[in-house]
Amino acid sequence: MIVVFGSINLDLVVRVDKLPRAGETVSGPDLQHFAGGKGANQALAARRAGAKVKLVGAVGTDAFAKPALANLETAGVDIANVATVRGATGTAMIGVDQHGENQIIVASGANQAVRSSQLKGQLQAGDTLLLQLELPMETIHRALSLAHKAEMRTIMNIAPFKSECLASMLPLVDIIVANESEAAALAQTLGYEKPLEELVHELFTKGIQLVVTLGEKGCIAMVENELLRVPSPHINPIDTTGAGDSFVGGLAAALDAGATFEQALRQASAAGALACTKQGAQTSAPDQQEILCLASQLT
Repeated sequence: MIVVFGSINLDLVVRVDKLPRAGETVSGPDLQHFAGGKGANQALAARRAGAKVKLVGAVGTDAFAKPALANLETAGVDIANVATVRGATGTAMIGVDQHGENQIIVASGANQAVRSSQLKGQLQAGDTLLLQLELPMETIHRALSLAHKAEMRTIMNIAPFKSECLASMLPLVDIIVANESEAAALAQTLGYEKPLEELVHELFTKGIQLVVTLGEKGCIAMVENELLRVPSPHINPIDTTGAGDSFVGGLAAALDAGATFEQALRQASAAGALACTKQGAQTSAPDQQEILCLASQLT
C-alpha cells in the first residue's frame, strides 16, 4: 500500500507558441483545465502503475474541488482521508509552449490546511509514505516522523524545492527523488560543492537513496554500491507537465510490488517518458502494462 500525503490542485492550462519573459504577455487559443497537484498526480500515477493507493490531503468548498478529485475516484484511489476545508481548492496556472516546456504558478489554497493528524490510523509497517513539498514544511516533517516510527518506507520528491527544514528531514527519508536543478539546490543547502554523482554517493553512505532525474538523459542512483545510469526511452514530447510525477509514482509502485531498485528505476524512467507523449499532468499517466513493456526495452 502507498499512502500519498500531498497536494491536490486544479490545473488551468494555456498552450502558447512561446513562454513569456518577465513583464511579457503572450496569448493562447483557449483555456483547458485538468486535475493536478503533485500529491494527486503521483497518487494517480502510482495507482495506474498497479499499486493500491490512499491519498491524504484537502480540497476547498469551491467549484474546483469536484473536478480536482474526479480522476482519482475513477481510478480507484482511496480518497476517504481527503478533507474539505473552507476556501479555495489549490490551483495551478500553467503555460505550455510548442516544444512541450512549461511555466507554472501555484496558488496553494486548501493545501495549506492539510494536517499530519489526518494520517492517524493510515500508517502501517512495510507500507510506503510518499510526499512532495507542496504542503507546509512543518506538516511534512511531522508526517515523516510518524511514518519513520511506524517503520514505513519513505519516499520524498523534493519539488517544488524548499530549503526550509530540509536538512533535518533527511534522516527520516529513505529515498529522495529530485531533478537536476533540485539536486543542485539540495547540494547547496547541505553545503556540498561536488558533482551530482558524488552527492548521490555521499548520501548513499548515510543511508539515503538519492535518485536524480536528468530528462532525456534518464536518471542516476546508487545500486549495489555502484552508480547506475538508467537511460530514458526516445520519445517525441508533447507536454512534459506530468513527467516527473509519473516517474515518482512509477518508482513507488514498482518498489511497493517488490521490484529490485534497478527494476524500479527502469519502470520509473519508462513511466516518465510515456507521460510526455500526452497532454495534462494526470491524463498522461501511463498504465502498468505500457510501463512494463517500455521498461523491458531499456538497456
